[in-house]
Amino acid sequence: MLNVPSQSFPAPSSQQRVASGGRSKVPLKQGRSLMDWIRLTESGKDLTGLKGKLIDVTEEELKKHNKKDDCWICIRGCVYNVSPYMEYHPGGEDTLMSAAGSDGTDLFNQIHPWVNYESMLKVCLVGRMAVKPTVSKGMLPKSQVTDILAKEGPSSPSYDWFQTESLVTIVIYTKQKDINLDSVIVDHQDDSFRAETIIKDYSYLIHLGLSHEIQEDFSVRVVENVGKIEIVLKKKENTFWKSLGHSLENHNSFIPKKDAGLYYRRCRLISKEDVTHDTKLFCLMLPPSTHLQVPIGQHVYLKLTITGTEIVKPYTPVFDSLLSEFQEPVLCNSKYIYFLIKIYPAGLFTPELDHLQIGDYVSISSPEGNFKKSRIEELEDLFLLAAGTGFTPMVKILNYALANIPSLRKVKLMFFNKTEDDIIWRSQVEKLTFKDKRFDIEFILSAPTSEWNGKRGYISPALLSEFLKRSSDKSKVLICICGPTPFTEQGIRLLHDLNFSKDEIHSFTA
Repeated sequence: MLNVPSQSFPAPSSQQRVASGGRSKVPLKQGRSLMDWIRLTESGKDLTGLKGKLIDVTEEELKKHNKKDDCWICIRGCVYNVSPYMEYHPGGEDTLMSAAGSDGTDLFNQIHPWVNYESMLKVCLVGRMAVKPTVSKGMLPKSQVTDILAKEGPSSPSYDWFQTESLVTIVIYTKQKDINLDSVIVDHQDDSFRAETIIKDYSYLIHLGLSHEIQEDFSVRVVENVGKIEIVLKKKENTFWKSLGHSLENHNSFIPKKDAGLYYRRCRLISKEDVTHDTKLFCLMLPPSTHLQVPIGQHVYLKLTITGTEIVKPYTPVFDSLLSEFQEPVLCNSKYIYFLIKIYPAGLFTPELDHLQIGDYVSISSPEGNFKKSRIEELEDLFLLAAGTGFTPMVKILNYALANIPSLRKVKLMFFNKTEDDIIWRSQVEKLTFKDKRFDIEFILSAPTSEWNGKRGYISPALLSEFLKRSSDKSKVLICICGPTPFTEQGIRLLHDLNFSKDEIHSFTA
């Protein structure tokens, strides 16, 4: 519900997109940018109307504040006066007003649970919801939640542990067979050990304060045919552990992933290099005590603190090169994550990112996204429609499909840009056409020079009908599309007009 109030999320001309549901944005008035909001929050002005006093808010009291100039909203138990923020919200006033005088947690979780609303709205905090002795409206007793989960979701996992003189092994029994190394995320920071396993659309969390110290490096192993995960920790001292440790927040929980929230770890900037005149390849290194592999077609959020406020932006990881990682199979236990990012000089986030020095830190979230690798299995024709940095989710999809799908007959990329100078990794893409005869590329430019001999224009019925030719009448096909919102929305409409079904289309949109 509460969006990062930035003029560039993504900017109107941005082509960076991720897999999530689309939504509308409204133009902000002059003087209503993120920086203007930050200046207002730092002005010392009373934005709650309570002169700094925090109160306990009852449901009855919350309901009274349901007007534009007097709008209170509850998010995860905290109540905020969002009236001052109305004109700064890129999603528009209507979105905020839909939760006026009520609990907006579900709406917030649906649209963007990753936003650090505590930082954005800290000076708008009215207080906490008053605790009722009975079960809150809309909430179910724990036993009923467990019963519903058992009926609707996968079986609840469990874990155990054992030790030798020098090692401690934590074993997670997922009771699923489609588990692999990118299903589990492990972080050990200070006294906190955290292992999150993604099972279908659910999150299983082990969160402990370990009873003894361990070394930085550990190993993760998955036995796929039985869905067993083994995390092997190295003891710092060869002593006998009487217990694994004590429970921390949400330990041993198994909940829908959308309710789990995002976890961040600080990653060090290792390198950045120019790819085009305005796009750079950033390399970030995970902490030594982190295991994280971003699944194909998914994205992460990068977080920076800018003038005292945490700002988050979504980006899809790529490889360091389109060709260097083209191997079979793609098995990477790398500590490095690469991003192709377009720098907007007038933006807020990307110039700050570009100004970072080698060795500086950026926080990276756990992966998000709804693309399933199973959609590529047994595929015969794969068509990729990308505009600008909408190319980024295609990198891993292209790589995986060519290296791992024996049924694949054809992979075609239609790559839209303004000029030749804007084309990311052009030479590598062209070399790939020679390396694998199943792959073909078409470049479409909207503002080429007179020397350009290729195709010109924008996404259109004529371009698509010629490009999207199946290898056979009944071939299994998938079309992936990513780019600026108008490009993606227009593309989806045209694909439906060409009689492609919803199951044959996957859009990466923000």
